[in-house]
Amino acid sequence: MKASSVVSIEIPSEVVHATRMTPQELKRELAVYLFQQSKLSFGKAREMAAMTAWAFQQLLGSRGIPVHYDLKDYEEDLETLEELGRL
Repeated sequence: MKASSVVSIEIPSEVVHATRMTPQELKRELAVYLFQQSKLSFGKAREMAAMTAWAFQQLLGSRGIPVHYDLKDYEEDLETLEELGRL
């Protein structure tokens, strides 16, 4: 099993307050944006958003963002499931 590491970024509390969003909501928005810009695969963006594949797909659909789920995404999801001991 591969160890995962975490990178933290600092967001001033004033910015968080101004958005009227929770840190988790901000993280989800970043995941959606990075997916939309093809910077993250569906699997990694879903993981970052801490959502199930179905819920993330529904969120993308509600915003008119097409899901481009390919073999690489599938393989990444399989790897994540193995790491979590769910496969």
